[in-house]
Amino acid sequence: MPLTESIEETGKIILGKEPEIKLAICCLLAEGHLLIEDLPGVGKTTLALTLAKVFGLNFTRLQFTSDLLPADVTGISVYDNKNKQFEFHLGPVFTQVLLADEINRATPKTQSALLEAMEEHKVSIDGKTHTLPQPFFVIATQNPSTQIGTFPLPESQLDRFLMKIKLGYPNKTAEKRLLTGQNPRHLLNDISTTTTPKKLQALQTEVNNTHCSEDIINYILNIIERTRTEPGFTQGLSPRAGLALRKAAQAWALIHNRDYVLPEDVQAVFSSVCEHRLQTNFEQTDKEVKQLTLEIIQSIDV
Repeated sequence: MPLTESIEETGKIILGKEPEIKLAICCLLAEGHLLIEDLPGVGKTTLALTLAKVFGLNFTRLQFTSDLLPADVTGISVYDNKNKQFEFHLGPVFTQVLLADEINRATPKTQSALLEAMEEHKVSIDGKTHTLPQPFFVIATQNPSTQIGTFPLPESQLDRFLMKIKLGYPNKTAEKRLLTGQNPRHLLNDISTTTTPKKLQALQTEVNNTHCSEDIINYILNIIERTRTEPGFTQGLSPRAGLALRKAAQAWALIHNRDYVLPEDVQAVFSSVCEHRLQTNFEQTDKEVKQLTLEIIQSIDV
């Protein structure tokens, strides 16, 4: 099974983080985009590089800074004096895997340059539409908002990310392997490419065909409805969030070699799909928000 191999190969670089690796691959299979929020130095960039290598995808890294402009992301039209016409120069967004590194260090105007690309897989410049390569996968990293020089992502931008995960510190065993072995970046050349972009697109189609019964749909609807009545949230999940939850559950089922969705699949992806979409009516820590979403899942009958 290609996905088992992909998980194993990624795990050779990202040590002790199999659940997070599965979620990242799940996000890719569901044709979504991934947001990783964590401290510097825990392997966010390395994970993006590894996924691109394992799935045989073109990779571009764009470092977001406060002076970055939208054209630095999408590209720009430059006048060619020889041909007497404007020529469009492709920006770094024209790739298969785009690492938007420290996305919350750029201004909201620059952050919004990714909106059309993430939603429509195309870029409109000077009245012309330019289609992005397929598959197209954005992995954005952001530092905690408590750090200096960050701009919080607006809700519309957050909603474009299918999943948000945290890597966290490795456990002691994994960190010992890290300290006694080679630098993971140096090992990237030694891991295998387990699939191709064409096969990945076939897997993404297979996700769409993964059976989701009426009972599962009703289960998802009950969860969504519960978030809308929970007094701890200022607003519940939108219909788009419901679609994202269903698609992610289908991808999670495929990763576990099933062509049908179980309630356990919905539960496994719920936190990553929904936490960043839920707005609280008072200041809460991430741990408290996670506990609140866990209580929602536990309160819904299967």
